[in-house]
Amino acid sequence: MKVILQQDVRGQGKKGQMVEVAEGYARNYLLPRKLAVPATADALNTMMLREKAKKAEDARLRAEALDAAEKLKSAVVKITARAGGNGKLFGAVTNKEVSDALKEQHGIELAKQKIVMDPIKAYGTYEVKAKLGYEVTGTVYVMVVEAK
Repeated sequence: MKVILQQDVRGQGKKGQMVEVAEGYARNYLLPRKLAVPATADALNTMMLREKAKKAEDARLRAEALDAAEKLKSAVVKITARAGGNGKLFGAVTNKEVSDALKEQHGIELAKQKIVMDPIKAYGTYEVKAKLGYEVTGTVYVMVVEAK
């Protein structure tokens, strides 16, 4: 019997997939637990429409990520920090500070979890990677300067 899975089912497939299962397994386990629906013409059409909508949404989100990566190329984030005599910072510049400065200086909202970096502990200019999703990465240029 052909069914369309409504949820991931271990050993059978992922949500939205059409699979062939034994009739008893479908009738006694999958259908009563609402893990699957019979593969009727109407259900197949609904599955295709959902798949198409998901692809369109993924394409839109990927385009947004690429747009954000382009904006990040031209953005240089300037962060002021205090340091000791040898140029070593008191504390460190973290991804949260970079995220906040990016929003404040350039109006680009980027979650701190998307910024991949080790804490910055000295003055200078750094390249920081940002994972924007959908296999798109951007580069944020961070300039750490002395607080006066």
